[in-house]
Amino acid sequence: MNAVRRKKLMWVMFTLAGAAIAVVLVLYAIGQQTDYYFDATAIAQGEAPQDKRIRAGGMVVAGSVQRAEDNPLNVEFAITDFQSTVPVTYQGILPDLFAENSGVVATGKMQGDTFVAGEVLAKHDENYMPPEVAKSMKENNRSGVVPPSEQYNPAEKVYETDTLQQ
Repeated sequence: MNAVRRKKLMWVMFTLAGAAIAVVLVLYAIGQQTDYYFDATAIAQGEAPQDKRIRAGGMVVAGSVQRAEDNPLNVEFAITDFQSTVPVTYQGILPDLFAENSGVVATGKMQGDTFVAGEVLAKHDENYMPPEVAKSMKENNRSGVVPPSEQYNPAEKVYETDTLQQ
């Protein structure tokens, strides 16, 4: 093999190696930033990993919000999917729309049986429920309790009529 071909081959090899390294680094970074969603039932059954960042969602249990007397930024509450309940601790300022009987999605880690949240997101109006929460609640709801949400209760199917075709 002559010197020109060897030089071109080296450039191709370095380019392919660089592209492969870039793809591996991008995939690794995406994997590190992925937060898996777990509902209260999955967490209560032990399906959520310990000490790994996850998202947990559900409805805030009425009467469960308690603030620490010495530091009002320390908040404890519970979330439910109407089948299981999980205690949550959070240190920080809660969103303005955070309330009991409202939907939340929290990002944090499981420590024992308690979910330690680093971020809490609340619903933005009375008709919204995060899609993951609505789906898991619909799948797990056996008690007949239906939360007030248009997203949880899909619209009725519209049927065609003969009047439009005449």
